[in-house]
Amino acid sequence: MMIAIEMTNAMPPWDGNVAKARRLQTELAAQVRLVDDYPPLKHVAGVDVGFEESGAVTRAAAVLIDAQTMAPVAEVVARQATRMPYIPGLLSFRELPALLQALSELPQVPDLVFVDGHGVAHPRRLGIAAHLGVISGLPTIGVGKSILVGVHEEVGPHRGDRQPLEYKGEVIGCVLRSKDRIRPLIVSPGHRVSMATAPELVLAFGRKYRLPEPTRLADRLASQRGTVRR
Repeated sequence: MMIAIEMTNAMPPWDGNVAKARRLQTELAAQVRLVDDYPPLKHVAGVDVGFEESGAVTRAAAVLIDAQTMAPVAEVVARQATRMPYIPGLLSFRELPALLQALSELPQVPDLVFVDGHGVAHPRRLGIAAHLGVISGLPTIGVGKSILVGVHEEVGPHRGDRQPLEYKGEVIGCVLRSKDRIRPLIVSPGHRVSMATAPELVLAFGRKYRLPEPTRLADRLASQRGTVRR
């Protein structure tokens, strides 16, 4: 699979300069497009990242599913030496190299990628889903399990109930109940998906579980809880 990525500019080698990385995030965030600009969905991917050997190895998982049947088509696990320590707000610089490798080894380019993490629901509007979308050109959605920044009103108890997530007077995503009376998800578009459409796609691809099926399967691989049944 071929994905055009400007690695030198968008993912430079880690030199420990936090201020420079934050400036780069701001520059890349200006390239995010929050409009629906994705093709008819035939194959959708889910990606997630875990760690091995006490954090020394980054383990990235990518799962490709059939968008109509939800059946898994392919899975990839990529391992790389972890390139930098955990720094709040800079997670994408730590996880993306291995994640990009996993995506590149799928048999075909996905029409949409669900990312375990945040899209624009980030202090500088460049969570890992947005960073991935900008440097790969792929449509992406961030599906987080907890809030990084922002506040919201109480979410109703039923599937589909939601509240806008706001930060500094701006809506940066939504808090979505994906299953009745189960803790809600933090949904924010990453790139080439609108704020309104992102939660609808999460619901469309998440019918039985809290997580949408692509990221649920990727989470199983990334956390080493099992392989995907095809």
